[in-house]
Amino acid sequence: MWPLSTWRRRRRLAKHPIADEMWQRVRQHLPFLDGLSAAEDQWLRETSVLFLDDKHLSALPGVELHQFERLLLATQAQLPLLHLGDLNWYQGFHEIVLYPDDFLSPQRHRDASGVEHEWDGEHSGEAWQQGPIILAWPSVLASGGWEAYNLVIHELAHKLDMLNGDANGLPPLHSDMRISDWAQVMQAAYDDLNRQLDHNPDAETAIDPYAAENPAEFFAVTSEYFFSAPDLLHEAYPKVYEQLQLFYRQNPLARLQQLQASDPHYQQH
Repeated sequence: MWPLSTWRRRRRLAKHPIADEMWQRVRQHLPFLDGLSAAEDQWLRETSVLFLDDKHLSALPGVELHQFERLLLATQAQLPLLHLGDLNWYQGFHEIVLYPDDFLSPQRHRDASGVEHEWDGEHSGEAWQQGPIILAWPSVLASGGWEAYNLVIHELAHKLDMLNGDANGLPPLHSDMRISDWAQVMQAAYDDLNRQLDHNPDAETAIDPYAAENPAEFFAVTSEYFFSAPDLLHEAYPKVYEQLQLFYRQNPLARLQQLQASDPHYQQH
């Protein structure tokens, strides 16, 4: 007899089968999955189905959602959890709202003198505490390559961060990690990035300057780079890469380097 949890899992997977041709199409659209093992590929395939069974995708007018598009989003969402075990890392939200383009979002900030400023900011994504994730669909479609950009991972990194409360750049660390090490490494890199931008606001920094906004954005942006441009992150901030490697329990840089050494397509770039 299967354990009840295994039986439920198999039942959910059987309810929403993915044809091999469909999965191959998804994989071809997401180059940053290249080099995964067969077991990792199978895990992503199955948990993407479970993710879609668990979360509600609300598509606003102008967003067409079919199986391919749904899987494209879900697979990117599941990649960070590849080796994190069966804990419910994406608890606390049930809905992903998809906009047909970037959207205006009310913003509020109190400056050092106590004056509160309000404005509408144009965003491509948001993650609300105990609420939904909001994504601009064109940015979802533009994610998935080795190009230092992944909106899905960025916003879901915020959700991981929020598991400890407000987003502050400190997700729940594993028992073999030290908060003091994480804080020291992340703060040093964050301060370095801010020093560069204070010196020259238009500086071409090694990673997206949006990471200098606050510690929560630093964690989200560096998580993007960890999966979609691990070579750039490792070159700029190797200790940050090391902490993210410990947290996500993955090594995308090694995978990318193996592809560059063995795959003719990667040798041409």
